[in-house]
Amino acid sequence: MQIRDLVDTGSLVSDTAQILSIAFMTDGQPGAWGTHPEAEEEVRESLADGRLSLIALEGEAVIGWVGGIRRYGGYTWELHPLAVHPDWQRRGVGRALVAALEERVAAAGGRNIWLTTDDDIGATTIAGRDIYPRVLEHLASMEDRGSRISFYLDIGYTVTGCIPDAYAPGHHELVFCKRLVV
Repeated sequence: MQIRDLVDTGSLVSDTAQILSIAFMTDGQPGAWGTHPEAEEEVRESLADGRLSLIALEGEAVIGWVGGIRRYGGYTWELHPLAVHPDWQRRGVGRALVAALEERVAAAGGRNIWLTTDDDIGATTIAGRDIYPRVLEHLASMEDRGSRISFYLDIGYTVTGCIPDAYAPGHHELVFCKRLVV
């Protein structure tokens, strides 16, 4: 597997958009980027100034993608998004992509990375629960039940907040951060 910068070529952008669409499907249903044109627009936006866009390749096939957005004057970056083809998940592709992004961000003077992810599959003990008004207490006692929540915790990210009821009652968006430079 190799990690490369995504360049604006039709085939790589289109293949990356396909990975984005597939990776965010739930139970065979379209996810955040439900159509190929929507996914392709997201991928093309990742090629703008102040952005990083890295792909994982196995041979000539795109198997994963991570994007980074420069925020807060470059001191802190947003990881958005991370997508790995389901056939390649749990094989180190996501870890490699995030590590490469972290290296690039640090080289560009970034000190932190933040991201959000939703708990749409009940991967934490706060999923499906009303956590108002003691949001921070619920976060402090939250337990992880696996999936992408575990992934980010395992690679050194810390839950630093959430947006309660972001999508519906009990459907929370979790905020993660990681300091790159001590």
